[in-house]
Amino acid sequence: MTAAEPITEQEGRTIYRRPLLLSNPTTYCPGCGHGIVHRLLAEVLEELDLGAKTILVGSVGCSVFAYDFLALDSVESPHGRAAAVATGVKRYRPDKVVLTYQGDGDLAAIGTAEIVHAAARGERFTVIFVNNGIYGMTGGQMAPTTLAGQKTTSSPRGRDVQSQGYPLPVTEMLSLLPGVQYAARASVCDPGHVGKAKQAIKRAFEIQLEGKGFSIVEVLSTCPVGWGLTPSESMERLRDTVMTAYPVGTFVDRPRGIAPKLPQPGSPNRSITEGF
Repeated sequence: MTAAEPITEQEGRTIYRRPLLLSNPTTYCPGCGHGIVHRLLAEVLEELDLGAKTILVGSVGCSVFAYDFLALDSVESPHGRAAAVATGVKRYRPDKVVLTYQGDGDLAAIGTAEIVHAAARGERFTVIFVNNGIYGMTGGQMAPTTLAGQKTTSSPRGRDVQSQGYPLPVTEMLSLLPGVQYAARASVCDPGHVGKAKQAIKRAFEIQLEGKGFSIVEVLSTCPVGWGLTPSESMERLRDTVMTAYPVGTFVDRPRGIAPKLPQPGSPNRSITEGF
């Protein structure tokens, strides 16, 4: 539990400030990474003094429980539509800090169109995308981010890329869009990476505060129950297997000059047009 702010002697004396991270008993499975990400969000928003002006747009899946643990004004969205709802909230209240908190089944499957077009438009909100590579809430089915060969309840022999396609590298894909000002991938596999995840989340909110455009942080997390592993085994798999398939780092930070070197839309590209 985050300690309450102390009493002050300033004008408009603060008697008590509700901590952003609430002390409600967790509803997540043992070893789930959502709790870690909640803590990072609360710390960043408190450090930036954004709690009172932040609106959380919830999604569907295990991520929906975020508003049970974060003392933020919240809006619930239909499955996959968090980016669309956040667009409306931010455009109506541009003075607010708006974030979506989404899992991979929500964002990368039913919500693909919404997230892609919000990013393409450069909507000025922040996305926290928790990727555990599986549908955790509904029974451990294969998600768009499930690794090749990974066994799930809907791919019991392992994901066959010939019939079920390849894993979707969402953050790399979105980083190609000019409207995306910041895109990074982080992990919660160990304390060092947790610290870097916090830095990435803070940078994403700084982009929004500067009015630059769309920002997203993908956080690689675990689902011990869905993976059929113990909590410690799931962290090892996250570090040794998942992070090999999904490398962490900053893909785009346009204000700092970090961006993919790609031809602009409409510009000639000899390697593409040659021979047509």
